[in-house]
Amino acid sequence: MTTGAILTQLRKEKDVCQKEVARHLKVSIGTISNYENNVHFPDLDMLKKLADYFGVTTDYLLGRTAYRGDLRVLNRRISDEYTVTDIVNTVLTFDSNTVNHLMEYAIFLQSRRK
Repeated sequence: MTTGAILTQLRKEKDVCQKEVARHLKVSIGTISNYENNVHFPDLDMLKKLADYFGVTTDYLLGRTAYRGDLRVLNRRISDEYTVTDIVNTVLTFDSNTVNHLMEYAIFLQSRRK
């Protein structure tokens, strides 16, 4: 998917028109239209502003990842010792059988909290 198609999809999901996006970013409607139609590409500063406006990562806007969330989540501490990134990096070293056991245990722990 192109950056323009991603921007169009995000705008429609947010249920806003090009005019509203343009007003928020202080650009013309034509600029937003050109981005969405892949006539022009946003510069780095505008790419960051678009990512902030839509609440996604710049990598998502560029089509480099399906992860849409805020990267600050990955740096969030989930205990005194670990961040979300620490957990993700650890899980990525596991084979699929170990991941399945880990998920079963996590589901068990969730059920105990209820």
